[in-house]
Amino acid sequence: MLEQINQPADLRQLSRSQLPALAQELRTYLLNSVAKTGGHLSSNLGTVELTVALHYVFNTPHDRLVWDVGHQTYPHKILTGRRDRMHSLRQLGGLSGFPQRAESEFDTFGTAHSSTSISAALGMALGARQKGEDRYAVAIIGDGAMTAGMAFEAMNNAGVEDCRLIVILNDNDMSISPPVGALNRYLAQLMSGQFYAAAKNVGKQVLKNAPPLFELAKRFEQTAKGMVVPATLFEKFGFNYIGPIDGHDLESLIPTLENIKQLKGPQFLHVVTKKGQGYDLAEADPIAYHGPGKFDPSVGLQKPSAPSKPTFTQVFGQWLCDMAEKDKRLVGITPAMREGSGMVEFHKRFPDRYYDVGIAEQHAVTFAGGLACEGLKPVVAIYSTFLQRGYDQLIHDVALQNLPVVFALDRAGLVGADGATHAGAYDIPFIRCIPNMSLACPADERECRQLLSSAYAQNHPVAVRYPRGAGAGVPTLPDLAPLPFGKGEVRRQSNLPSDGPRIAILAFGTLLYPALEAGDKLDATVVNMRWVKPLDVALLLQVAAEHTALVTLEEGAIMGGAGSAVMEALQAAGVHKPVLQLGLPDTFIEHGDPAKLLSLQGLDAAGIEAAIRQRFA
Repeated sequence: MLEQINQPADLRQLSRSQLPALAQELRTYLLNSVAKTGGHLSSNLGTVELTVALHYVFNTPHDRLVWDVGHQTYPHKILTGRRDRMHSLRQLGGLSGFPQRAESEFDTFGTAHSSTSISAALGMALGARQKGEDRYAVAIIGDGAMTAGMAFEAMNNAGVEDCRLIVILNDNDMSISPPVGALNRYLAQLMSGQFYAAAKNVGKQVLKNAPPLFELAKRFEQTAKGMVVPATLFEKFGFNYIGPIDGHDLESLIPTLENIKQLKGPQFLHVVTKKGQGYDLAEADPIAYHGPGKFDPSVGLQKPSAPSKPTFTQVFGQWLCDMAEKDKRLVGITPAMREGSGMVEFHKRFPDRYYDVGIAEQHAVTFAGGLACEGLKPVVAIYSTFLQRGYDQLIHDVALQNLPVVFALDRAGLVGADGATHAGAYDIPFIRCIPNMSLACPADERECRQLLSSAYAQNHPVAVRYPRGAGAGVPTLPDLAPLPFGKGEVRRQSNLPSDGPRIAILAFGTLLYPALEAGDKLDATVVNMRWVKPLDVALLLQVAAEHTALVTLEEGAIMGGAGSAVMEALQAAGVHKPVLQLGLPDTFIEHGDPAKLLSLQGLDAAGIEAAIRQRFA
């Protein structure tokens, strides 16, 4: 049947009795497809029946579906005309791993960061009301995303509006890392409550000998549940709460959704699903199968061979444990990214000094500020793209008060398959403009460890940015010795005559190594700047005096970035030298192989050499 479904309209031509078989076909296709390309798996296996039900009941795309985070939308993509392009998932020029408005009219809102769906769906619902259009707006949000304040801000707004908004809580008891917080405990208690379970079992026993009555009760099970489940938090926000119901039971989902369409005002449906549903290995270990690479579904994930060099994330994780062993004031904070930020070992060894605050970046930053006020030394491990979500707190709650918080910015620069939504392209511009903040850019694994120590030794806020994956393979040193604060170094000296045309490349971060390759070809001086702020102005002016032209190099936005800092420093000193700024252009860079993306932006050795020759020929 799946081959006959090219649009949701085709799906709606099927009978309800055909839908379970279609869901099984969809799950099998999804598993085999992701096994060939890599991508998000557990979350998508868990939303197969829910996706089928939503497109069956609602008139999409006229009715709007807004998927929170978006990494559970592969079934949605397959059912909305993109089945034959799934082989290109997350590859250069191929399908995005997240919803994209430019990709399909069924992707009504671009998502990839958490907890935005209710706000967007409310805007759509009120927009339809204002235009006099009869349509539903449905937000599908996971339980992990409900830890973010933005979701509650939206519900607080929506609860007083009379509009066709439906919020579906996809409760799978897991975000990316194990879920945390009071809300998660509340949902778990709601699901496991003895009164609810007993009432349901008694009802089954009473009705099992009367099949017509049993079917009637099952059909209206959401109403029965509403009678036995206590008043909920969501009703206090002005929503009509329904649930919880089995998110893998189409015979519960479809009648429930059809009934909800008849109700007035904002509705909240609590659906319980299981990550990895239908694939035993993913059900048993949903974290491992959250975002696997290519694998054989019949065998499952194989333990990878030991990498030849550690990733920057692993370097940070080891540094964090070593520094915590040395300094009992250190506390580690993550906004729901324990695995991604390399904090698993720290959590095991120092559980009393580990804080996972959930998907709540704003809270994470201010929480760190509060800890710093009490004499502790907070280290916030956060992806560059997610620190954007805590920018006001970074300025107002940490930098303005000059609190000694270390920000370990993982995934700085381009991130490959996750694309523009996850790229760490903007941290240099948005950090260097904040008073009291400092920013370091290690060139390799050894410097990453050393500059983390440098940052930790300061008595003001400091961020250390490093990319996803491994670096040049420079071995780290076992000690915790810092590098000098705010100081760079000359790594290659030009051999050209001092009175002739001489070029100096000022590299910020891991692009030092392609800069050294280009420097060899050009016989250019190469400087490892290390710090964007404070900039090593003394070194900069010395290099400027000895060279006829300068090139700045960074894996970040050119506008307002490290190159801009160099230009400002030269102008302030009254030095006038031609400067070529190389970095990420003023455009969003989509998903693809990281090395290929850097090459396309001219940020590999060949591209750097070519740009310099073209400018200073």
